Amino acid sequence: MFDPGLIDMVMRLRGKGISDNNVLRAVEQTPRIRFVGEGNAEKAYDEQKLPISCGQTISAPWVTALMIQMLRVSKGHKVLEIGSGSGYQTAILARLCRRVYAVERYKQLISEAETRFKNLDVRNTVIRHGDGRYGWAGQAPFERIILGCATRAAPPMLLEQLAPGGEMIAVVDEQLMRYTKARSVVSEETLMPLKLDMIEPGKSRTL
Repeated sequence: MFDPGLIDMVMRLRGKGISDNNVLRAVEQTPRIRFVGEGNAEKAYDEQKLPISCGQTISAPWVTALMIQMLRVSKGHKVLEIGSGSGYQTAILARLCRRVYAVERYKQLISEAETRFKNLDVRNTVIRHGDGRYGWAGQAPFERIILGCATRAAPPMLLEQLAPGGEMIAVVDEQLMRYTKARSVVSEETLMPLKLDMIEPGKSRTL
């Protein structure tokens, strides 16, 4: 079904620097309006975060698309997502990778997200209830890990669950960061500050 609001949002994302066609296609196949409450339907495609159940929020479209683009996902990857929320980011990731394993602390959000996945025929996702700091050791290692919420430091147990050559994207101490594992050594790169209109190149260093 043609959704002009969704098409306009995708074009806006392209204009704001989301250049990965696979990411843009996955966003276009995942109507954001299905992941916000009925009271916010008219704002579903606006460039703003919106409230969802359990006092949580769904990130602005550009932030979601940017973090997924920075994650550099491919079809063969197994992805760990920390904080699935409404399931919007999860559903986009599912269209880009082999399987998404998500950890969410609110059971209500899990139930709502699973219903949305069923309605949208998104089948390669699994969500468990738990504390995201500990990841999902039983399914590790993961080629990619993404944190849907800001943190003060990269959780060490998540870095342990990265596969060799794996990457993790997270907002840490008001910076968008990429962590890359080469064998057992993890390096970090500052991609950009939290003020997203001020992109700065980062320097790599060993943790």
